Amino acid sequence: MLLKPSFEDLKKELKNRNINLSYQRLSVLEYLTQNRCHPTVDQIFTDIHKEIPTLSKTTVYNTLRVLIEAGLVRVITIEDNETRYDIEVKDHGHFKCESCGTIYDFCINMDMLNSGDLNNFKINDKNVYFKGVCPRCLSNKNENK
Repeated sequence: MLLKPSFEDLKKELKNRNINLSYQRLSVLEYLTQNRCHPTVDQIFTDIHKEIPTLSKTTVYNTLRVLIEAGLVRVITIEDNETRYDIEVKDHGHFKCESCGTIYDFCINMDMLNSGDLNNFKINDKNVYFKGVCPRCLSNKNENK
């Protein structure tokens, strides 16, 4: 089971790195810790904009860039046309349900994923993506038969 970082721990980490803790940045960070659905920029903007009408989409993009550079957020590109953001930066895999679109985290030992073909390569990032149908959607399909 993955341990999710808390908002307070992430806030302390930003302070330790001398990153400005603006109200907008903290709102985006808090949103990511409370909505672990691997949201898109549009989802983040739409939801936070309700409470901060002056928020711009550019501010959301810039905040995410700062959080990514600080190593506090991870980019997920399970689909070519869709970038999502994950507050859990420790190595883990992602499963996307092709029926409901939900993305699930799962534990996987990334160190076991080695290839002799890459011995002289410097690997900066490892991602494992699975696609299929989640148990809830499978159950719904079976009930509707």
